[in-house]
Amino acid sequence: MENLEIEGTHKNFFIPEVSFNAKTGICEISGESFLEDTIDFYSILIDWLDQYINVVKRPIAFIIKLSYFNTSTSRSILDIMNILKDYEDDGGEVVVNWHFDENDVDMEEDIDDFIIDTGIEINKISF
Repeated sequence: MENLEIEGTHKNFFIPEVSFNAKTGICEISGESFLEDTIDFYSILIDWLDQYINVVKRPIAFIIKLSYFNTSTSRSILDIMNILKDYEDDGGEVVVNWHFDENDVDMEEDIDDFIIDTGIEINKISF
């Protein structure tokens, strides 16, 4: 299985940087996510995770370092969190770490909403 690497950009839209490592199971999304076609972008990440879960079947450390994301990105993140929760419920080892600015109350509330909506434990790491 190949790693997934996407370089982030800040042109007309903001594309987050993505680094999913098939050998280590460390999957990181960072930057800002404000895309023209969010579903197409995140479907690549979801497909990679599905393949990792079904083929590699090793622990996943999912790291989020998004300073901003729009509503459509929120839906895609929810989909990812549900996939990770299902994997965990099936016996997979999952750790989710979400880094955020301690002064960003809205981001912390969003993280809490993901925890409530999916039941997955998210380690909130403020900086």
